[in-house]
Amino acid sequence: MGQQDDGQGTGSGGPLGPAAPVVAWLLAEGYHLSTAPTLLEGFLAHLRALGLGIDRCSLNVRLLHPQIRGITYTWRSDRDGVEQVNREHGVEHTPGYKTSPIAAIMEDGSEGIRVPMGRVPPPYGFPIVDELAAEGFTDYAAMPLLFSNGRRNVFSVATRRPEGFTTDELALLYASLPALTVLLETRMLRLLASNLLNTYVGPGAGQRILDGDIRRGSGLTIGAVLWFCDLRGFTVLADTLPIGQLIALLNNYFEIMGGAVQRRGGEILKFVGDAILAIFPLDPAGGDADRAAKCALAMGAAEEAMAGMEAVNAERAAWGIPQLGAGIAMHVGDVLYGNIGTTDRLDFTVIGPAVNLVTRLEGLTRTLDRPLLTSAEFAAAWPGDRLKSLGYHPVKGLKEPVEVFGLG
Repeated sequence: MGQQDDGQGTGSGGPLGPAAPVVAWLLAEGYHLSTAPTLLEGFLAHLRALGLGIDRCSLNVRLLHPQIRGITYTWRSDRDGVEQVNREHGVEHTPGYKTSPIAAIMEDGSEGIRVPMGRVPPPYGFPIVDELAAEGFTDYAAMPLLFSNGRRNVFSVATRRPEGFTTDELALLYASLPALTVLLETRMLRLLASNLLNTYVGPGAGQRILDGDIRRGSGLTIGAVLWFCDLRGFTVLADTLPIGQLIALLNNYFEIMGGAVQRRGGEILKFVGDAILAIFPLDPAGGDADRAAKCALAMGAAEEAMAGMEAVNAERAAWGIPQLGAGIAMHVGDVLYGNIGTTDRLDFTVIGPAVNLVTRLEGLTRTLDRPLLTSAEFAAAWPGDRLKSLGYHPVKGLKEPVEVFGLG
């Protein structure tokens, strides 16, 4: 594992040697630590209790995530807790990453790095090691953690002890890492599942799926403010724009609309072509105050989204590009929130008359040439005073016309 010191060994016995008690602790006690940070903190506390002078530890784990390439967990003896830093895609191209021990192990396949700064003069070949030496650290070691899919992760330790780490201490660490890796991988797989579910079905539905609500037909009735938007003229755009430009346009539009919803705590349930269905769930015990607050959040999202579309259209007009139209509709009511679909392809969504109504209201935004419409139920609950009745209008699927409101 690179340069080695000449520390005195403690001997070995059995297949794991002196690491056997550490592995036993991981399987007995570490097993119950349910997250990567708590597992790392508990593992280090156990090692320090055995006399290992670890003063800093870093755990670098790759992820499958649309925005995040990996996570760095860092523990230091002079600070509380474990610091978590998300590394975005593209970090692998930065000089700081390319000249790090992490890249040497993850990308170049190194099986370990050891730099006893207390006994070897600088420079040390890695900027992070130079920084640690300047902080008073005397020894640094980094080792790979190999997940079952072949993905390489990195575990590193550093100490301020004048004599650094002994050979047996590093051997104990190295022998313990397979057991740590097994536990860590299960925790990262759950995080991966949570990230993917949050990305593709939303945080609320994702948590319910992880909690076991996965049977077809299962669900419950909830109260919610429903938020539905649709891009106008999408068919013409799809027929005239190259696919790359069309996808970029849709992503920009979705970011404006969906971003406004998410920033106010709304949950995007579905992208339907160029439409978004979102909800602001009501607290069953919240009463009228909660209903008013959620309607205010939904209206704030709608106003931000409309302002965002105006800014995009001003830019498109400056370039001589046709402007984009969009309609937003809002309603409040009860919906069935649960699983529907075939036996092996399910969708976690909301259904019911309230969903049908909000989608029909959005269709009226074209007829009435309004960017935003709401139901009478939403208008009654919203604490603002700028919604004005636009009269009663026929809605597909309903026998009687419904009263429609718009900003006055």
